[in-house]
Amino acid sequence: MEYNFREIEKKWQSKWKENNAYIVSNPINEEVAKPKFYVLDMFPYPSGAGLHVGHPLGYIASDIYSRYKRLKGFNVLHPMGFDSFGLPAEQYAIETGQHPADTTEKNIQRYHEQLDNIGFSFDWSREVKTSDPSYYKWTQYIFLQLFDSWYNRKKQKAERISQLVSIFQQEGNEGYPCPGNNRLKFTAADWKNYDEKSHYDILMHYRLAYLAFGEVNWCEALGTVLANDEVVNGVSERGGHPVEKKKLHQWYLRITEYADRLLQGLEQVDFSDAMKDMQKNWIGKSQGAEITFAIKNQPSSEKLVVYTTRPDTIFGVDFMVLAPELALVERITTPEQKEAVATYLEYVKSRSERERLAEVKSITGAFTGAYSVNPFDGREIPIWISEYVLAGYGTGAIMAVPCGDQRDYGFAKHFNIPITNIIGEHYNGEEANPTKEAVLQNSGFMNGMVMREAMNLAIDKLEEMEIGKRQVNYRMRDAGFSRQRYWGEPFPIIYQHGIPMPVAESVLPVELPHVDHYGPGPEGEGPLANIKEWVTVPSEKHGEASGMRETNTMPGYAGSSWYFLRYMDPHNDTAFVDRSIADYWGQVDLYIGGTEHAVGHLLYSRMWTKVLYDLDYIGFDEPYKKLVNQGMIQGSSRFIFRITPNINPEQLSKIAEPHAVFVTKSYRDKIQNDPNAIKELFIKVSAFSKNNLDIIELFGEDLECRLNDIHVDVSLVDGVDLNVETFRNSRTDYTLALFLMEDGKVIYPGIEFDDVNDKYICGAEVEKMSKSKYNVVNPDEIVNRFGADTFRMYEMFLGPVEQSKPWDTKGIEGVHRFLRKFWRLYVDEHKGLIVTNDEPTPAEFKILHKTIKKIEEDTERFSFNTAVSSFMIAVNELGDLKCHKRGILEPLLILLTPYAPHIAEELYQHLNTAQLTKSSVLDASYPVLEQKYLVESSKEYPVSVNGKVRTNLNISLDAAQANVEEIILENEIVKKWLDGKPPKKIIYVKGKMINVVI
Repeated sequence: MEYNFREIEKKWQSKWKENNAYIVSNPINEEVAKPKFYVLDMFPYPSGAGLHVGHPLGYIASDIYSRYKRLKGFNVLHPMGFDSFGLPAEQYAIETGQHPADTTEKNIQRYHEQLDNIGFSFDWSREVKTSDPSYYKWTQYIFLQLFDSWYNRKKQKAERISQLVSIFQQEGNEGYPCPGNNRLKFTAADWKNYDEKSHYDILMHYRLAYLAFGEVNWCEALGTVLANDEVVNGVSERGGHPVEKKKLHQWYLRITEYADRLLQGLEQVDFSDAMKDMQKNWIGKSQGAEITFAIKNQPSSEKLVVYTTRPDTIFGVDFMVLAPELALVERITTPEQKEAVATYLEYVKSRSERERLAEVKSITGAFTGAYSVNPFDGREIPIWISEYVLAGYGTGAIMAVPCGDQRDYGFAKHFNIPITNIIGEHYNGEEANPTKEAVLQNSGFMNGMVMREAMNLAIDKLEEMEIGKRQVNYRMRDAGFSRQRYWGEPFPIIYQHGIPMPVAESVLPVELPHVDHYGPGPEGEGPLANIKEWVTVPSEKHGEASGMRETNTMPGYAGSSWYFLRYMDPHNDTAFVDRSIADYWGQVDLYIGGTEHAVGHLLYSRMWTKVLYDLDYIGFDEPYKKLVNQGMIQGSSRFIFRITPNINPEQLSKIAEPHAVFVTKSYRDKIQNDPNAIKELFIKVSAFSKNNLDIIELFGEDLECRLNDIHVDVSLVDGVDLNVETFRNSRTDYTLALFLMEDGKVIYPGIEFDDVNDKYICGAEVEKMSKSKYNVVNPDEIVNRFGADTFRMYEMFLGPVEQSKPWDTKGIEGVHRFLRKFWRLYVDEHKGLIVTNDEPTPAEFKILHKTIKKIEEDTERFSFNTAVSSFMIAVNELGDLKCHKRGILEPLLILLTPYAPHIAEELYQHLNTAQLTKSSVLDASYPVLEQKYLVESSKEYPVSVNGKVRTNLNISLDAAQANVEEIILENEIVKKWLDGKPPKKIIYVKGKMINVVI
């Protein structure tokens, strides 16, 4: 009976589906319920390209752990769904001339097939799709809860807007500073006298989901606003289209109110230190002072406010820098500088925030002509604008201290601004020194103080003069929540006389209207603005006065911020999750996904969870207990090397099209930096092509050639050997190609190709797996060739799950051989099942329990690669002992089940054919480690004669000197070396060695 993996895997995938093997129930009676364990993968965006072998890495890891926990007696929730809204789906649909609803559904079906082919234990009955109205109904519902909430800083939690209104009616906003306008102050009497529009404006400054004008990255070609991480070098990451800054009415989430709780929560979760650092850096909490500077020749009301973490350096301020976008810039720019400032603003509009922050070599800026005044010494300080200052961080203005900040130093040197030295010998004039340990000089009342100690004194003085205050600041800004796209969740908002009002919850979802064609709306609005019959809402639609719908849609992270909750209770029509069910499943115990979601998705999901906790929808305020970031499986790219003559189109018209000329890697390495050698080789190879000889005759000595590295599809390469004939036939322009092979032979059309002796060696490089690099490997092909169990184990065997590693299809054959060897412990090709009921020996028990211990430890710490190695070692050791005993092999099967479930189920059923009621290996009990089998009772000692090892003997650890001497003297090899003579002495070092001295 052979190991027919294709038949076995399809059979069990079908039976498991038929038997609902992976459907998980929500316990009705918690007292008798199994302990729960929730394993979650970051759900995929269903792209049109389908999965490549890099995508399933995290899914395999989570599946192994889910199956392991199930065998351990847990009720395991392991769901899967699709993040199906967003820009990629919309653009793919536009590019292919289809509707995103259609392409998304097709792509999801393709993902289903590929995932099922690998044998995952997903509970598909709980599947969610963010683009499904039954799902985004609840995304809209949660948005309305955010809109109806504010953050009470005194209680450190979200509360309903109605509670805020009650506070305003009784005491105004004294003690409740406005997060959207910190200068807003009013009494209870003022509140009562305000009109409805003023109430609306004030409350909007407090809401957790709020509307405001904001500067956004507008991409005309894509017709949408892009997030900062979707803009690279001033163009859209997708498509490379120009991006400009534009002010639009946008929805935001006030995530900044949760900054401290987001930081504190990191101490409660099991994330890697690197991940925690990324989140902390994004939040960017700092402590310092807010300082107000007067502006020369401006009204007293016109002030320049800066935030600084180094108030001790105020006497070293040599210039101010404003964010170019600040409205203050236009008001203070002098007539002489208006043209220069306007020109610079045009430049800045084309730059993304990422570029502005990252650029360190290029120094740009413009002088406004205005001056601020140092409040301590009256010194006039020039005010500049520069792209490295952002309007959204702090106050959008900085005080520049060139002797202490390298960026300020570079700016001062570039624009010839004099530098004040306040740190004495700590400043060498050639670079800034950010020290806090220098003794201050040229610093007025702080002279002679150590900088670190002067900070509080400086702030005290600022507060005493009422021109500054202690301040905590955050780099993180409120999250933009509007997208000018079609394919996204519509906002459940209707504008009445310009005021946004929530639709009644009873009419949710506000469904996305189906349209065959769509494009950008007028004035930067979303495509929905073009659908007039949808935008205009009569009163009967929502139970209130008629109005106009919001035409923007929500961003991609809206649906992904809470999806883990919907998996718990996916078919509930009355709530996004039942509270009792949420209390049972609680936090996600294990979350697996890539680091690309380290900041955006994770921060937003954590914020939404905290809001829902504050509003008493759920009983926990951190969504994920433990996070594992899987590495990337990289592509192993292959290159061929083409020599191409430098011929312009006019010259090319004089000859027939030249044949492609390729040289193998060894030639490429010899000639790549030698233009003459490249030309000579081209001439040599071209002797086999009339067209290329025409080129040589036409241009003679003037002929120039270049060498190009070209990606070649890895499916056409065996290791690094190119399949020349298949490659030649892969493209019409290569059918007449010439190849200079490793042995110097030229392969040209018509010559017979010997694939044994004629080698074309490709170049190789590890890169990101990508269609554009032709290094994508389809998991379907691997599963078809080697089986899902082999594929699963090989992905784990490649290396630690958290690390990136290159894919190598050749390496998979070793894992496949292991599974065949594993099969032969149980089944003989001719005899069939060969498992016996004989009692295992101590040596066999030791192998089993050593393996149980190692596999359990490795699985618990996600060291799946070493677990696979341990299985291989166990099978080799059991094979050497010719062990075919049920007492060893049945527990071994259960151990292997999480890693290779199909072969495990097949063999488990063969072992249990005599049972009337068959159970599944999926529900077996995990083998229990018995330490007694691991206790060493004997040791294999090296036995030396006169210091040279001659043999090894297994001797009891309890043996005394006399016992050892008796055993040694009876050994035939030792007798041979003694040659009938008695030894002088026998040295026995317990637990280490034995030496016979002749």
